[in-house]
Amino acid sequence: MGRISRPTPQFPYSKGLMPQEEMLETGRKNKRITIGIPKETDATECRIPLTPEAVEMLVDEGHEIIIEKGAGNLANYTDTDYSERGGQIVESSQEVFKSEIILKVAPLILKETEYLNEGQVIISSLHLNSSAGQYLRNLMQKRITAIAFENIHDQDGAFPLVRAMSSIAGSTSILVAAEYLSNVNKGKGVMLGGVTGITPTEIVILGAGTAAEFAARAALGLGAMVKVFDDSIKRLNDLQNILGQRLFTSIFHPQVLERVLRTADVVIGTLSPEEIKGGFIVCEELVKKMKKGSVIIDLSIDKGGCFETSEMRDNSKPAFVKHNVIHYCVPNITSRVARTASIAMSNVFSPLITEIGEAGGIKSQLKDDPGLRNGVYIFNGILTNDYLGRLYNIPSRDINLLMAAF
Repeated sequence: MGRISRPTPQFPYSKGLMPQEEMLETGRKNKRITIGIPKETDATECRIPLTPEAVEMLVDEGHEIIIEKGAGNLANYTDTDYSERGGQIVESSQEVFKSEIILKVAPLILKETEYLNEGQVIISSLHLNSSAGQYLRNLMQKRITAIAFENIHDQDGAFPLVRAMSSIAGSTSILVAAEYLSNVNKGKGVMLGGVTGITPTEIVILGAGTAAEFAARAALGLGAMVKVFDDSIKRLNDLQNILGQRLFTSIFHPQVLERVLRTADVVIGTLSPEEIKGGFIVCEELVKKMKKGSVIIDLSIDKGGCFETSEMRDNSKPAFVKHNVIHYCVPNITSRVARTASIAMSNVFSPLITEIGEAGGIKSQLKDDPGLRNGVYIFNGILTNDYLGRLYNIPSRDINLLMAAF
């Protein structure tokens, strides 16, 4: 008889004897993060990035929040409010700057950059002032990763911090305009808005973004006549749809803009030089043609401003007169309503920190989150913002290419 071959046993439901691929853990690893919140060095900056309620939530998640003594006072949050919710109150800013992530509203001043250690992360705003070039070089020397929170966007492409602050700034700008039109602040003595039998005040808004939307909404609510300029027909159309009514709208046609500025009572600028590809929307010659006692409010002064006559001021001396026109050019106008602004900021920062912890750290989160990555202007000591590189003559590299190496 020939040899009978026996079939190899099959185990259709069991793979125990078969070689298997190694299963690697793909879950996100939670990491305990130390966040430092220093007291703002600018006495007119009243906001704080995290409220006591947000601190409590983050501490419950295992994070450590170190807060300099008195950091929340100007927003009417006491040290006790924070300590009772798990925040650690320290006496000096040097202790705060030992943290892994420094969370701050205003950019660090040059002296504060001396406290930094190599490899730390800074999340703050970015102001383009006379010391910005040296500020960038100091961060690069310390191999810092710096994130401008105004450039962080979400999955829908919207900028949550910008929208929150712009909505507050837009509404507040109308309240500021009303103050400086009144004779209490040596204005014309005109009420912002309109009443029966009296021609309403004329508000001109440059730009049709979020700040413009809320400024227009507030002005219309007071009865003012609103005119909006923008270089995008789509944005102008969207603004009218959002507000639910027809407005005077125009692109930036020089003759139309000049005619409107001659009769305007208030002009609010919301566009930065970066958005309009350099230069100013309103030159000094146009300002000279405006009515005596009219008011200019430059909401983009922190980016260089959109009026040639703008000069950056602070809340201690916020206004000045040039060519008989009152100028209000304060970069942190939302500090006038510091508690509201702090809550709005905290609503964005607290989930962001939670996501960074769940990702296992900032670098892991940057790899997975293009929105956060968009806010990076220095990564590990390398400038990644082309606009800043050209402005301050510093070589820059693409953040997406750099992330591929990590």
